[in-house]
Parts: sequence; structure tokens; C-alpha cells
Amino acid sequence: MSQRLDRINELLRREISTVLARDFEFSGALVTVSAVEITQDLREAKVFVGVLGGHHNKVLEQLGQKRGLIQSRVAKRVVLRCTPILDFRIDQSAERGVEMVNILDEVDKLPKAPEEDPEPKA
Repeated sequence: MSQRLDRINELLRREISTVLARDFEFSGALVTVSAVEITQDLREAKVFVGVLGGHHNKVLEQLGQKRGLIQSRVAKRVVLRCTPILDFRIDQSAERGVEMVNILDEVDKLPKAPEEDPEPKA
């Protein structure tokens, strides 16, 4: 990915986070924007959100309903040729990370081959 797209992704992530923190309230849930992936033509963006202490489906539904409002508020602060259409998705990278750590722990408990002597004794 180009440096320009990386900068735009980070800028969008910060601005969407600001809009969500300032203008939205999610009952009993902490919602964070973990990443944004914009397409090469800057027309669509996947917004990955992490949800702690709430139901993912309710948060996604609320974000989907207010997508136009979020896009318009972001467009006021981020000047691009066209404002990307935001597609909100649940970020499951933390869950995948925990699963990988658990798998590595299980592998560590498996029997290991005996170590070989570096040089045979004569």
C-alpha cells in the first residue's frame, strides 16, 4: 500500500474515532475504531471497530443507520475529492490473537524430540 493511502487511512481512523466519541453513545459498550482500509480510488472505506462490553450486532446496526451522518461530519474535517462510503465491520484481530496464543501454548505442551549431542565422543 502506498504511503498516501496509509496517511489517509490513519487520518480517517482518527476523525471517525473523534466523531463516534463526541456524537454517539453506545449503551454499555466501549467502541473503538482500530483500523480503516480505503480503496485505491478513495470511494469506499472499510472501518474496523472493536466493541467491548456490548453486543456487536447492535453497535453495527446503529453505525449502519447513522452512516450518512458520520460521513458528512468526517467530510467537513477531511478534504478529499469525494467522501468515501463507510462500511463498518467488527475487528476480530484481538480474538484471533488470543486464539493464536492458546494454540502456541498447546504446542509448547506437546512432547519434544530429545536434543542431539553436538559432537560424538570418541
